[in-house]
Amino acid sequence: MALLLLAGALSAATGALAEEPQEADPKPDAIIRSGLPVPRFVSLRSGEVNVRTGPGKSYPIEWKFTRPGMPVEITAEFDTWRRIRDVDGAQGWVHQSMLSGRRTLVVTGTMRVLRQDNSAGSPAVAQAEPGVMGKLLKCRNDWCLVELQGYQGWLRRDEFWGVQKDEQVDN
Repeated sequence: MALLLLAGALSAATGALAEEPQEADPKPDAIIRSGLPVPRFVSLRSGEVNVRTGPGKSYPIEWKFTRPGMPVEITAEFDTWRRIRDVDGAQGWVHQSMLSGRRTLVVTGTMRVLRQDNSAGSPAVAQAEPGVMGKLLKCRNDWCLVELQGYQGWLRRDEFWGVQKDEQVDN
């Protein structure tokens, strides 16, 4: 069994972050332009993504994301701008060109065991500490097949952030 310890800081933004994760925005006034479901998960395309207070270049930059590939949740759309939320609950607006449809995840909570199969009794493939990022390959029921630093295995969907509660993923 291998041990994955390349976590880094869980906080992905430099600057002020929300103190507690927030629930999905209840505002029904979000204009959906892409036709894709909102909320949905995507990832950051670049290693430096400006997060603004509103949907446009005239709005001030609040902070910058600095982890390429980090999963974020789109919570609203306005024209070519997307309001996103990170694993810590911080929200802001970014241009759609800074986002990728590639599905990623970040391990949360405590040390997690990557399993060979999608069951709690399955042999361990590796362990991952909170903050480790990886690729989301597919999800069925309570388990998701993931790739973390070259290791492929199964995690329960409540052991990471980057997938909706009942979402079925098949990349």
